[in-house]
Amino acid sequence: MSAIDTLVSHLLRTRYEDLPAAAVEAAKTFILDAVGVGLSGSRHPRMPSLRQAAQALGPGSEATVWGSGERLPLASAVMLNAYQVFNQEFDAIHDRAVVHAFACIVPAALGYAEREGGVDGTRLITAVATGLDFAIYVALAQRAPMRFFRPAMCGGLGATATLCKLAGLDEAATRDALGLAYSHLSGTMQAHIEGSPAVGLQVGLNARAAVTAFELARAGFPGPRDILEGPYGYFALYDAGQANWDEVRADVGRVFQISRMSHKPYPTGRATHSGIGAVLELMRQHALRPEDIDRVTVRASSLIVRLVGRPAHPGMDSATARLCMGYAMATAILRGRVGIPDFDPPALAEAATYELAARIQVVDDGNPDPNAMSPQRVELRLKDGRELAVDMPAFPGSPEKPLDMAQQDAKFEACCASARPPLPAAQTRELARRLRGLDAERDLREIVGLLKAPRGIGITG
Repeated sequence: MSAIDTLVSHLLRTRYEDLPAAAVEAAKTFILDAVGVGLSGSRHPRMPSLRQAAQALGPGSEATVWGSGERLPLASAVMLNAYQVFNQEFDAIHDRAVVHAFACIVPAALGYAEREGGVDGTRLITAVATGLDFAIYVALAQRAPMRFFRPAMCGGLGATATLCKLAGLDEAATRDALGLAYSHLSGTMQAHIEGSPAVGLQVGLNARAAVTAFELARAGFPGPRDILEGPYGYFALYDAGQANWDEVRADVGRVFQISRMSHKPYPTGRATHSGIGAVLELMRQHALRPEDIDRVTVRASSLIVRLVGRPAHPGMDSATARLCMGYAMATAILRGRVGIPDFDPPALAEAATYELAARIQVVDDGNPDPNAMSPQRVELRLKDGRELAVDMPAFPGSPEKPLDMAQQDAKFEACCASARPPLPAAQTRELARRLRGLDAERDLREIVGLLKAPRGIGITG
């Protein structure tokens, strides 16, 4: 079978009963994570502009914007919620595929469930798990260095697949929806290299496109079919013809990629996480103080250098800082952690961070894989002449170094507390309880009702 045949067949035939227990638990875990970071993303300084633009695109009250509680047409609410999930670089990622597909998939799925009603937890879990497989397997086949923004584009395809699964569309309509989504795909690495907040907006735009494509197909509008391996399909255009589907096809239906997702313990670009984790480990092991550090060298792949090797400089905004290894590691050294407030204006104005960041360099280690994110090696030179180093074969938060339940809960609670407006602690606990027990939920509208602060708590900041 062709790539698209294989993936559509997997999407349509997989039932909840076919999911391994580990995949079900991973779905609940990472849906909770996406909701938490999406609530926190309501605090992003670009949200007022995005809300204003969404209101200008047309009125409606089909779905809720997480945190603020505004009601908008489904496509607009999904766009805002997807941007919120992604805008702090805090959402879950598949490290090998280099894709944050939950940012598109979970807002689309919960928005649909809110609008339609009657969607239970097992139906959502099945749709999310299979929609994620669509996104991840397309990404895993890619071999060329990223020129187009893969997280947004594969995420948009995954969100479309998820909506088709939730709605029970037949094969013909599902293929039409995916073809129409392919016709919508957008996003390049230009926004990333500039450190522009449009990086996250590309995720929101592709999530919105997924809703549009789904609705067109459900209304009977046809789309192109051979969207992956056709002469102008995804692999030819977006992977420069270098994709190798044969290397991944055997795993479809056998390996559910939701079990291979990674948490992000820090609200920064994933490429910075090994650097942050390594320097925090060295500081603890050797009881180091910030003033002990002379220089730091991170040895990593060309992709890491390209993604986060940019210099830190005063005046950069939070989007740029999150994609800067120097800023992220300097923050870790100076504060002993990297958290949500470390990208707010007061933190971004601290001169000491930039002075230290100037002594942190990211060096190409010669890894021949243009898509490699790991391994990384961090070397510290101390002012007393000592040299320390640690190798990081896997990222913090990855399946090889997972966050435990307490760490997951702490992240979720911090995210909900940082939302604008913040969720009360009791509501946060209830939301976590319901999401942890998602497979027992009968109608997800009850959970969606918890994704906004109670009346009387207004938006601040």
